[in-house]
Amino acid sequence: MRSTLTVRYASFYGGFFLTAGILLPFWPLWLENRGLGAVQVGLILALGPWGRVVANPIVAQIADRSGQAKTVLAIFAGLSVLAFAWFIPAQGFWWILAISLFATFCFPAMLPIGESQVMGAVLHHKLDYGRIRLWGSITFIVATLGAGRLLTGRDPDLVLYLVLTALVATFLATLLFPQQPDDASKKERSGIAVLLTQPQFVLFVITASLLQASHAVLNGFSTLHWRAAGISETVIGGLWAEGVIAEIALFSVSGFFVVRLGSIGLLGLAGISGIVRWIVLAQTTDLTALAAVQVLHAITFGAVHLGAMHYVARNAPLGLSATAQGIYASATGLAMGLAMVAAGGLFETFGGKAFFAMAAISATGTALVAVLWLQNRR
Repeated sequence: MRSTLTVRYASFYGGFFLTAGILLPFWPLWLENRGLGAVQVGLILALGPWGRVVANPIVAQIADRSGQAKTVLAIFAGLSVLAFAWFIPAQGFWWILAISLFATFCFPAMLPIGESQVMGAVLHHKLDYGRIRLWGSITFIVATLGAGRLLTGRDPDLVLYLVLTALVATFLATLLFPQQPDDASKKERSGIAVLLTQPQFVLFVITASLLQASHAVLNGFSTLHWRAAGISETVIGGLWAEGVIAEIALFSVSGFFVVRLGSIGLLGLAGISGIVRWIVLAQTTDLTALAAVQVLHAITFGAVHLGAMHYVARNAPLGLSATAQGIYASATGLAMGLAMVAAGGLFETFGGKAFFAMAAISATGTALVAVLWLQNRR
């Protein structure tokens, strides 16, 4: 039973992060190839996080109240395929912007639904979340390395067709996704309002969102920055893959760290590591230095994610797990969207020095972790 559930849940993460592994490092290349400038690229990339602000709470609450999370998941996977297919003939900023609005509503909305279902199974069936989630990281590596190799010396328009292939795989994976039993009689009908009146939950959401938003320059402009420094697409793919390999290593032993550090401890460790990582990336494009700090991705992203998933699963009111995940994803989307817009302007003006701003965001998040820790002690 546990092994079957693990495989079915892992297949969803595999498909979703196969797509993300192509989009995150290489979608800016596709946008640039269609004639968009750095600020326009930043605005388009910001739509993804901003789309989560609107889509995730709405879609997640629909999933909670309908009791048909699997069906909702599959619908949005299918809509994501349709949305990216419309990019094929797209030319010009406004056309691409219009399609991006739809695409960024559909694609990110899948994750909080999937996460809430997986975490419910983790708590109910005693599954190991990290060992399920690491398969998403593995496919992310496959995507970044494979796409980097395929794109070297080729037309960046290939990025779109790779994304479409990965989205079809994601849709097929949602058809295998288990349907969790619904208990409508125990649901909090006021959903979002209940969660937003819990001060510690709100503080947690703000803190984790800032720590995730500190990745804005990395996600949006590191590929362009490193390529301008003479680093090939293949090596860039390898740098992204290195960070995710470190993330996989963390997920494979996540139970150890969750028990010993707890959710808040994981956030604190991520904040301190982020300060170090972004300061180094702001000052050099030396491959040895880049390789050294990419290992910290396991902490700056992986530790935040682990801490957030376990915090939400243990603190969400009964029947509101997807809604809580949606609120968290919405907040991270808002923070990342604002950071991405700022990153576009900062990168255009300062180049790699824009990473210093990300270090400041990590420092702010670390300070809030201390406040969250003190509140939790009380």
